[in-house]
Formats: sequence, C-alpha cells, structure tokens
Amino acid sequence: MTRALLYSFRRCPYAMRARMAVAYSGVPVELIEVSLKAKPPEMLERSPKGTVPVLVLDDEVLEQSLDIMRWALAQNDPDDWSMASDSQAQRQIAALIEENDTRFKTDLDHYKYAVRYPEFTQAEYRARGEVFLNTLEGLLNDRDFLVTDRLTLADVALAPFVRQFCFVDPDWFWQNPYPKLQGWLRQFLESALFARVMQK
Repeated sequence: MTRALLYSFRRCPYAMRARMAVAYSGVPVELIEVSLKAKPPEMLERSPKGTVPVLVLDDEVLEQSLDIMRWALAQNDPDDWSMASDSQAQRQIAALIEENDTRFKTDLDHYKYAVRYPEFTQAEYRARGEVFLNTLEGLLNDRDFLVTDRLTLADVALAPFVRQFCFVDPDWFWQNPYPKLQGWLRQFLESALFARVMQK
C-alpha cells in the first residue's frame, strides 16, 4: 500500500469523514493538521485550491473527501462500508450523500451563518434543514443505521454534517422530536473511531 500524506483540519466535517475512513481502513498515512490561516506551502503546491482534506499519494492527489474515503475503502474495507455486492444499497448511499453535500450543506451553512444571509431568519433556515433531518429520521425508524442494519459509508459521510447542524443550537436539537436521529448521532459521537480521529 502507498504511503500517504493527509492534510486535514480537525473541525471540518469533510476532513472528519475522510479521517474516519482512513483510520477505519488502517492504511498508514501521515496526518498533517493545517492552520487555515497559514496553509502549508507544500500542500498548496500539490493542491492550489487550498481546502482540506487533501490526500497526497506518490502518483496522484485527491482533493475531495469522498474520493479520499473511496480510496481508503478500496485499500481495505473489512466491514464492507461500501456495500460492494449490493448495487441497490450503493445507489441509496450515493443519493443520500448527494443530498447531504448539496441541499443540506447549503441549508446548514445558511443556518449556521444566518447573519450573513439576512434574506431569511435563522429559524427559517433551520426549518429548511429539517426537511433532511426528517428524511433521516424516517430511514432510522426501523433500523439503527441509514441504509442497512450496520454502519456504511452513508452514515460516516453524513454524521459530521448532522453533528454540525446539531451544534448550532444543541438545546434545540436534543429537545426536538428526532429520537432515532438523536440516538444515531449519539452513537456516532460516542464511537471509538470518532474519538480517535478527533484527538488533538
């Protein structure tokens, strides 16, 4: 397996999910924590866009978190997060991630930084994000994870963003009627893998 450099920022949800996939796979990487105010010249040389995560390999540079996750799982996927033999599950995983990374991420940003988007109130932006929360609550109604009865790529790819949505106003999140989603997020936050990748 290729030795790799992973440029990351601890609190970034994209970097978070990339670190989780890499840690889970057991692929040896050198983790480099980046200061967003003083990005390493070596990183910018290989990835001029200047955002994290970035995975630098001997023969290529991966600049998207999902590409890094898929690369890690291609090296080693002991619990079959990718659902390799189930094409229907793979389509569901892809659709959930697409919805998360487009519409929900936009709603999350507007909710978190509502002062920058005065067109609507923070509560209105939160209500938009709740559309996706309700979708996830429905998926978790008869199982503990989003796609099947165990952890998959979808859970790991989405959880850092639901976490961020929760942390905008934790009191609101934990007091609202999302019992399944709350249990799912709590399980994620208390997992050994999450604790490992969030170490300072």
